[in-house]
Amino acid sequence: MSASVSGSAVKAEPNVTPLVDVMLVLLIIFMVIIPTLTSGLNAEPPQGINLKQHPEEEGDQLLGISRDGQYYLNRNPIRNETLGDQLKQIYDARETDKILYIRADRQLEYSKVLDASDIASKSGVRVVGYISEQTPGTEEQSVEAKKGGD
Repeated sequence: MSASVSGSAVKAEPNVTPLVDVMLVLLIIFMVIIPTLTSGLNAEPPQGINLKQHPEEEGDQLLGISRDGQYYLNRNPIRNETLGDQLKQIYDARETDKILYIRADRQLEYSKVLDASDIASKSGVRVVGYISEQTPGTEEQSVEAKKGGD
């Protein structure tokens, strides 16, 4: 009596269905999360030569203006029409340090930057600083930089 082999041999191939399921779930997660990570202010400020470095400090208020004119207060998008009210609320609570830094995209019309500065000055801001970046390949040549940046 010989034992005949029926058609039920064991396959040595891995089951890739769970792997594909996991990869599809990861793909969907990344598709949802990546746009939220890149949201916020995406402005390329103008470049200049001989700019004084000013590291950002806690408590500094930053108004960003994107290429399409959208306002961002401390990197959070806000409705443009509420800018004055929000700045007034922040600066009315401050006794000193009524400085606002504005970082606008280099492609933005300058009149939009002036409009934001005007709204800020009417909302309690006393000093407006404009942020730009050092032109690549150049160095700061100010007296402070030569002394070691006191």
